[in-house]
Amino acid sequence: MSTNEELRETPLENSDGLTAAELEAQHPADAAEAIEGLDIPDQVKFIKQLPIKDAAESIAEMEPHDQQALVKRLNQGLAARIVEQMSPDDATDLLEGLDPDLRHALLIRVPAEERAELKTLLTFDPDTAGGVMNTEAVILDQDLTPDQAIAVIRQDIEDKEVPYYAYLTDQKDRLMGVVSLRDLLLAKRGIALKELVREQNLISVGYNVDKEEVAHLIARYNLLALPVVDFGNRLLGVVTVDDVIDIIHEEASEDMQTMVGAGADESTDSPVPFSVRKRLPWLCLNVLFSAVSAWVVHLFEGNIQSMAVLAVLMPIVANQAGNTGQQALAVMIRQLAMERFDRKRAWLAVLRELRVGLANAVIISVLVFCAVYFSSHQLMLASVMGVALWMDMMLGAFAGASIPLLLKELGRDPAQASSIFLTTITDSMGFLFLLGLAGLVLLN
Repeated sequence: MSTNEELRETPLENSDGLTAAELEAQHPADAAEAIEGLDIPDQVKFIKQLPIKDAAESIAEMEPHDQQALVKRLNQGLAARIVEQMSPDDATDLLEGLDPDLRHALLIRVPAEERAELKTLLTFDPDTAGGVMNTEAVILDQDLTPDQAIAVIRQDIEDKEVPYYAYLTDQKDRLMGVVSLRDLLLAKRGIALKELVREQNLISVGYNVDKEEVAHLIARYNLLALPVVDFGNRLLGVVTVDDVIDIIHEEASEDMQTMVGAGADESTDSPVPFSVRKRLPWLCLNVLFSAVSAWVVHLFEGNIQSMAVLAVLMPIVANQAGNTGQQALAVMIRQLAMERFDRKRAWLAVLRELRVGLANAVIISVLVFCAVYFSSHQLMLASVMGVALWMDMMLGAFAGASIPLLLKELGRDPAQASSIFLTTITDSMGFLFLLGLAGLVLLN
């Protein structure tokens, strides 16, 4: 490990009693967790005691908000050296979250070659293949022999990502093929690398492709890495499987949080004002939507006064339909997240959810009909309850399955506040079905 003696201070312990020297021996992810448990001033002291390489690896594993808060408090010279030691994709992720002035101040302190590379990566949309790729790929001339290729890899391996594959390019940097290390070890001596890929079905992705699609491709073809190219098929970088794991985890978390109107990039460590800004608009919208349900109840206020038992039954209808819709909603959002969007197949999935909803609605409605009849001995009341519940559960199944598709068709995130829209539909319509039917059948 490199040393950074000039930055070392008096040994500092974290809340678990670990010193900076002991953190050096830990995996960067464990070191990051230990550092995140400290106050910002102590985090700064801890980082100063670590070798630059270890500090860079640990900060790369920290949560984005913690990363940014820490780097803002570091001396800019030290922060720039840390950025320089990070892998390009991690450094880009960190720089994207900083204020433009601080980002510029750090970049001008980074050596020219690395600075140019980072500036290029910062031009890509962070939600695309270009935004998550790593430029530290093993690139070989297609005219090399396997032995020559292995010698080149040995020379360059220290500065590269884990070399799952080597990428063959021509004189214009166009991607011509991909060979694994296994291919190189098993290849015949003296053969040109281009002979190994002559019949290859090359799989690559454009830099502007959504990162979720990149994850789907890597999962579909069981790849460890996927090359990223420009419109001229020139190799720009690679997306590795560890990046895909992060993408899948991130997208799953985003879907879960945006379904209920929370911020996609929130965490338990996010600053309180940040979380309030993300959630408050959706909570305000939910108030307006809830007013719709309240208005429906107000329309039938007389019915409720005439037959108080309706107030007891109303939550059963709304809650059961809401749960039915949430089940369909979760299945559809997962489907859209796991597979490439196919309009015909997606709407066929809605019909499937309707069939599932129909079966569940019939069974639950019959059970509730029996429960209401045997408890009240009122056949018409039990019938109204059963029919209203069946209708609202069917509506819930349809709404839960179709809301994500409608949002997708509108170019929005399929999960964005979908739970809020669903709850509004099932609550207001459930009250309308129950109170309306009661008014027609029981109170006339």
